[in-house]
Amino acid sequence: MVGKIPHCGQCSFLLLQCFESTAVNFVWLEDFRTLAATGNFSRAAEERNTTQPAFSRRIRALEEWLGADLFDRSTQPARLTEVGEWFRGVADELLARVARVQGEARIVSEAASVTLRIAATHALSFTFLPRWLRSLESTTTLGPVQLVSDVLQRCEALMLQSKIQFVLTHAHPQAKGALDVEPYLSAQVGQDQLIPVSSPNKQGKPQHRVAGRPVTEVPVLQYTAESGLGRIVRAVVGRRLQSAPTRLAFTAHLATVLRTMALDGRGIAWLPKTLVEEDIAAGRLVAAAGSDWNVPLEIRLYRDRRPAGSAAEAFWQTAAPDAEP
Repeated sequence: MVGKIPHCGQCSFLLLQCFESTAVNFVWLEDFRTLAATGNFSRAAEERNTTQPAFSRRIRALEEWLGADLFDRSTQPARLTEVGEWFRGVADELLARVARVQGEARIVSEAASVTLRIAATHALSFTFLPRWLRSLESTTTLGPVQLVSDVLQRCEALMLQSKIQFVLTHAHPQAKGALDVEPYLSAQVGQDQLIPVSSPNKQGKPQHRVAGRPVTEVPVLQYTAESGLGRIVRAVVGRRLQSAPTRLAFTAHLATVLRTMALDGRGIAWLPKTLVEEDIAAGRLVAAAGSDWNVPLEIRLYRDRRPAGSAAEAFWQTAAPDAEP
């Protein structure tokens, strides 16, 4: 048994010690986590792109700095000691804390800044966002807006690293994301729906359709795993779509790319109404399935619960007046 082990709540103190010490660095923490996951020195060294002797020396240096063994080397695979089990939580918290430092420093420095930093998914950046900002400006004065337009996975990463103040994205209750947990807040600021669409044939009917008994499999244009809309499609209609006579024809991150492929007659794509309503009105795209295949969407604005500066707080109160402050 070891002596009293400090709780992970003391990690801020340990982090300070790590910065002050010349005998430890964060490479060792990544080494430790890799070895804890594999239990194999050779495999862990390969994953860390180093030789096994160099890797073993770094693990031993970390143990010497701590003054305790982290691994029981008498077993194969190597197992964590009691101190090792405790230190796994410490290492995770330290590295997560370090990942947030740059963004949090920016928050502190920009506490009085009037610039709003928003990350929005591509589809909303081109459709909903401009109209939404104009509507907000009719009731309040907005300062400069710094927009990052990207796939949802990367927008979430920016928020987790505190590099932006808000994330604007499509959402659905069946497809929870990284920001649907504490300490993040969200508010619905609009609505949309995903519609399965296809280019029309000469008679104005869908060239491809998910219905009836097609002679051949219907080509489907799908989103990649990084896409928030893809996450929603898989969660809501994925299983039903797998049971239909379909085949994967094309995959892309962006709804705008899938729209182009649908216009070109390459298959069926589930696209936001806000993106294709003009195409549908002009007859360039038509519904490729019954309305029971449509997916209702919320447009949600996410933020960190922690204070974000006066301009960001004023924006939140205007954009989501009924949300939790």
